Amino acid sequence: MKFDVVVIGAGAAGLMCAGVAGQRGLRVALLDHSATLAEKIRISGGGRCNFTNLHTKPENFLSANPHFCRSALSRYTPQDFLQLVGQHRIPFHEKHKGQLFCDESSQDIIDMLWAECERGQVQLRQRCTVDEIQKHDGDARQRFTVRTSLGEFNCANLVIATGGLSIPKIGATDFAFKLAQQFGLRVVETRPALVPLTFDPHTWAPFTAISGAALEVEVHTAVGKEKGQFREDLLFTHRGLSGPAILQISSYWQPGHDLSINLLPEMDAAELLLKLKRQSKQTVLNALMSECGALLPRSVATAWLDKVSPSLAESKIADVADKLLRAVGAALNDWRIRPQGSEGYRKAEVTRGGVDTRDIQQQSLEVRTVPGLYFIGEAVDVTGWLGGYNFQWAWASAVTAALALSATAK
Repeated sequence: MKFDVVVIGAGAAGLMCAGVAGQRGLRVALLDHSATLAEKIRISGGGRCNFTNLHTKPENFLSANPHFCRSALSRYTPQDFLQLVGQHRIPFHEKHKGQLFCDESSQDIIDMLWAECERGQVQLRQRCTVDEIQKHDGDARQRFTVRTSLGEFNCANLVIATGGLSIPKIGATDFAFKLAQQFGLRVVETRPALVPLTFDPHTWAPFTAISGAALEVEVHTAVGKEKGQFREDLLFTHRGLSGPAILQISSYWQPGHDLSINLLPEMDAAELLLKLKRQSKQTVLNALMSECGALLPRSVATAWLDKVSPSLAESKIADVADKLLRAVGAALNDWRIRPQGSEGYRKAEVTRGGVDTRDIQQQSLEVRTVPGLYFIGEAVDVTGWLGGYNFQWAWASAVTAALALSATAK
């Protein structure tokens, strides 16, 4: 079976790349080991797929080379993807900070991508396991042989769109990274990203009772040159912390380092407590709730005060020393805690790290030392923030590669 292009991986990036390449007049085969298309799209955004973000810019991405994503993101923008969504008459809405979701179902995006593949006469092979990939020198029309459970595929261009290690239960594997190493490429160390963080069970015991409590916070961490800071909702869980604020900061957090969480980002908590001491005859907890009840859930304030200073919550605020109130207020605005780890790839939305961008051409996503070989999407060391950015990278990198496929393939 001879093709101009073989795309391995029928997820967001793979479907997009195959469709664009097919509509360029190239003969395309799309291979995937799963029986269902784009399972990660299907489950994303609570089943409604946060398919892009209107405010996408290079600063929303992490990479060993933070400038690498610029070219692809400028070539194919959120507005370009919205034009495609509009052509397929998919209703959508903006939910929060530029995040766009389907009104009805993420299946609308999958159907759209497959319709584009059908328009390009892409040949799909599912339940197709890749056993071996060989590179041939000489004939540019048959640079690669892909041996699979469904036979051999020969092609001039090979695009790897198999994603990262996140959510193995829906089929994630290390295929892309093993193949990169087979061809002598470097791989930036991978780890779970956009993932809930966990804490030592003994340390976290006081907070297990408030699992499900949520509030808006400001969280930040800084290790080396990377500094992450986000103002989003935080969620207490039985094992630690989750919610958008924690998912965002997890991409920046490094083991062995603290997080700083401002539980009352709207105010100077020390100044507030000292003012309440002069004005109130209530307990510390009740006085705090009288001023901050709308910002700080009572269950969170109770558990937090008991952890920081046992019995303080029920003490009369007028009887508490100014020094202690200042310390408690400072801690409310700068709660330093050290995660033990994360929930791992099973709950991570994406994989941080991947194929080293130093080995990939920025303008085409083609491997510098292996003509005709491309890596796109999550397989590459480009990781977006929460909120549709990773899908936009999938679309942009896919289109960039599809438009760059060598003329020898025609």
